[in-house]
Amino acid sequence: MIRTGIGYDMHQLAENRKLVIAGITIPSDKGSVGHSDGDALSHAIIDAVLGASCLGDLGDYFPSEENKWKDANSLDLLSESIKRVISEGYTINNIDSVVIIQKPKLKKYILFIRENLSRTIGIPIDRISVKATTVDHLGTIGSSNGWASQAIVTISK
Repeated sequence: MIRTGIGYDMHQLAENRKLVIAGITIPSDKGSVGHSDGDALSHAIIDAVLGASCLGDLGDYFPSEENKWKDANSLDLLSESIKRVISEGYTINNIDSVVIIQKPKLKKYILFIRENLSRTIGIPIDRISVKATTVDHLGTIGSSNGWASQAIVTISK
């Protein structure tokens, strides 16, 4: 049985914050605002993996109302989510994702992001795609006041 899940997350950007994408701190004038580390890419992948396995979503397991998750490393949350999915008998086959951010440019960080995801999820890097795009200065993301990520995951049992 093959299943597919989709995930989406968006965070505000603000000065004096770190921009963390899949555990990589990206040099930037602004960083992500979130209850955890605000890693929208990891959060989108979590929702996609949990969704594909019909196990709920990020908020079900790591609610922002709980201080336990304050400033949490999102790769730890991703690892825990992957363990839940695997314990249900699923295998992660493929992940395709996109980071939507006006600046900074992410091209030179993509390989490092993919490597971190590969280690965390436990699948080969050639089954993890991460792309980056801008929105041509439109809206919240285009004005560098926010960023988002989308992910689609294929799993099998």
